[in-house]
Amino acid sequence: MLLAKNKWLSLGALALAIAAPLHGFATEQKSVAVTAIVEHPALDAVRDGVRAVLAEAGYEEGRNLKWQYQSAQGNTGTAAQIARKYIGDRPDAIVAIGTPSAQAVVAASKSVPLVFSAVTDPVGAQLTPSWEASGTNVTGASDKLELERQIDLIKRILPEAKRVGIVYNPGEANSAVVVKELKELLPRRGLTLVEAAAPRSVDVGSAARSLVGKVDVIYSNTDNNVVSAYEALVKVGNDTRTPLIASDTGSVERGAIAALGVDYLDLGKQTGRIVVRILEGEQPGSIAPQTSENLELFLNAGAARKQGVTLSSELLESATKVIE
Repeated sequence: MLLAKNKWLSLGALALAIAAPLHGFATEQKSVAVTAIVEHPALDAVRDGVRAVLAEAGYEEGRNLKWQYQSAQGNTGTAAQIARKYIGDRPDAIVAIGTPSAQAVVAASKSVPLVFSAVTDPVGAQLTPSWEASGTNVTGASDKLELERQIDLIKRILPEAKRVGIVYNPGEANSAVVVKELKELLPRRGLTLVEAAAPRSVDVGSAARSLVGKVDVIYSNTDNNVVSAYEALVKVGNDTRTPLIASDTGSVERGAIAALGVDYLDLGKQTGRIVVRILEGEQPGSIAPQTSENLELFLNAGAARKQGVTLSSELLESATKVIE
């Protein structure tokens, strides 16, 4: 009987020993809530990059990570609702992909850690006071591009171009900043800017058509309305032989002639590494906002033919990827 009793005591102790780490492990779970202003290939790649880095760092959904993702489907009101819901959940970090989603989270909380991504100008969007560590609850990774290099690309592809069209949402802070800068930079290079507003994604096609005959090329920045409806822009470009040059490489695969842009999967991984630092104890306010130096040149030879452009062999040879 004593032997049997000791056996059961040993089994009980073993059970407690096993249960104790499991209980401790559960309390160490982390929560990451991700919101995007809209779904399109670039922003989806950012989300996937964040998730991949979290997994590499040992944070796995259903084991030690609670992962949430919601898209605002292009609606700023919905973005605000998602932000308020996430703030109520009190996650360890919120990842906001796209300027409007990041602005919605900043408006809702000054304490829950926020990591923005795919935001062109976090300072202009009033997410951070500067590009230095902010001391606030906000940091992140920007997709800001040097516009001089974008203009260089336009000139390389279309050296005779004089008028550059742009379709954009005036209500999106990152787009308004780009338009303002282009108005200052283009005249220095002998070019002028012609604007067409597209406040909603359904307006992209009609805005593009309004530029036909008025411009030599249409340049698209990382405006979320435009990128989410890029096929409408491509239809206009192909139908009217108006060249399209983009600033995100995903748009080249969808029908733009060229883009010198950020690898958005890589930007997502960069964002994810910031999130991991926060999950492991760093304060977001001690991490300076980052940009990506990893730019890639994508060309679409088939789109060039449809839009009446001949790509030089020098340009083709310098490309990261050529789509036929």
